[in-house]
Amino acid sequence: MFDKIDTAFSYLNKDTELFKVVNVPMQDTMKEYVELALKTAEEQKEYFTGPLGNDVFQCSPMPWVTYTHISHTNSGKKDNATPLFDWGKYYEKDGKIVMSVSVQAHHSFVDGVHIGKFVDRLQIFLNEL
Repeated sequence: MFDKIDTAFSYLNKDTELFKVVNVPMQDTMKEYVELALKTAEEQKEYFTGPLGNDVFQCSPMPWVTYTHISHTNSGKKDNATPLFDWGKYYEKDGKIVMSVSVQAHHSFVDGVHIGKFVDRLQIFLNEL
């Protein structure tokens, strides 16, 4: 299903504290994806490899902070349809583990129904951990 979709994610270089964007193709399992992503991030020397296409999911975790809102710069161009996924630091609230999640997607390509389905599946996945 996802064999032709790439993901781009932010990787923090612990020595320099600089971020770099790493592009990795989707894998069959999350374990395979994480292993390939870490290997690619460690081997990649460039901090930004160029513009992303519209067939890429961009993930930018921020596990250091909690937040109630996040926003990305958007050119407003219809050819800029890369979905952006962010998540923050998880914490306990009222006996539950809570984590901020943000999805920014161009409305011409994704509607609320599909964002809702994503959120439902994400919750199921997290509940199984």
